Amino acid sequence: MELWIAASACALTMFALWLWQRGSGRADWVDVAWAALIGVQVLFFAIVGDGSVEKRILVVLIACSWSFRLTYHLSVRLAGHDEEDGRYQSMREAFNEKANFGFLLFYAAQALVAWLFALPGWVVANDPASDWTVLVFAGIAFWVVSLVGESIADRQLAAFKADPDNKGEVCDVGLWKYSRHPNYFFEWLHWFAYPLIAWGAPNHWVAWLGPIVMLLFLYRVSGIPYTEKQSIKSRGDAYREYQERVSAFFPWPPKSSDTTSSN
Repeated sequence: MELWIAASACALTMFALWLWQRGSGRADWVDVAWAALIGVQVLFFAIVGDGSVEKRILVVLIACSWSFRLTYHLSVRLAGHDEEDGRYQSMREAFNEKANFGFLLFYAAQALVAWLFALPGWVVANDPASDWTVLVFAGIAFWVVSLVGESIADRQLAAFKADPDNKGEVCDVGLWKYSRHPNYFFEWLHWFAYPLIAWGAPNHWVAWLGPIVMLLFLYRVSGIPYTEKQSIKSRGDAYREYQERVSAFFPWPPKSSDTTSSN
């Protein structure tokens, strides 16, 4: 029953936000709603779940710290701009005169995705085991590393953009020297916490939807493809050269300039 309540809440929230974007022209706030919905759903699952108290407390700490940090980060970023994020401007241009219908389908998909990504939390919240096994500690380690790594990546990018001397330049400092999307990479790592912590729990396989589906979305759907399309549009050859040197997702030592120029 709780799964249907959560799914309905996601659908109604996204429909209301779709109505709002028709007048505001700001479809980008769907990212904020998506991040917040996951944390709210997991909190709900923890309250009504049948799992051990330890697992329910742990899943709230992991899911809500990730969800609300991302919600705050995205809210601050979007509130600081009067125009719609470039990714959604590109989508609006692609939809053309069918923008409202296109975004309706997109928002419906986002409601479904927000629900799917809350399911790993549902598994943990209903795990009866209270033992603190090695796998539980491994899951906690993934949570801590992902939270710290994503926070560092976001701060490095924000600091780079805040410097007027970097206007129009490509951020390739700190973690961004080793991955074109370190924030996405650490976000992906976060989803391994749930299957590890709930190892052996009822419906354990559902928890693996997190890392598997997130990788698919980041690589093929709404993550890297739209972000890089917008980066090339705004930075041109500078970003193309960055693409040649730096790994798209997994952190890796960059290629040297000499190697790049010889290719």
